[in-house]
Amino acid sequence: MQQTARKNEWPLDKMCLSCDVTKKFKEDISAPPREGAYVNGLYMEGARWDINIGSIASSQLKELFPQMPVIFIKAITQDKQETKNIYECPVYKTRDRGPTYVWTFNLKSKENPAKWTLGGVCLLLQV
Repeated sequence: MQQTARKNEWPLDKMCLSCDVTKKFKEDISAPPREGAYVNGLYMEGARWDINIGSIASSQLKELFPQMPVIFIKAITQDKQETKNIYECPVYKTRDRGPTYVWTFNLKSKENPAKWTLGGVCLLLQV
């Protein structure tokens, strides 16, 4: 966020991260993005990412920690951030939540975000 703010001469306190889940996996990415970063290797607990509809969906049977597709993260100004149909998904280092909290990703949801909050849906860096 700091690099983007300096480059565009925007105030740092008006910046936030935009998280776009792509339809690609690690093998499909060949070059880095011009701005931002690709993040790979996250797992979702309590739900899954449906690539076809591009949002969070209910888990399938016997699928405890589905792997997420590559996530494209870039810094944007807060006024450009989407706020409708967004679930503020916490990211943790491990399944031991609390002290392993890292960040919050805003993920698209076709359903009420309260469903995912009550279900304890989160992203994990390792399973």
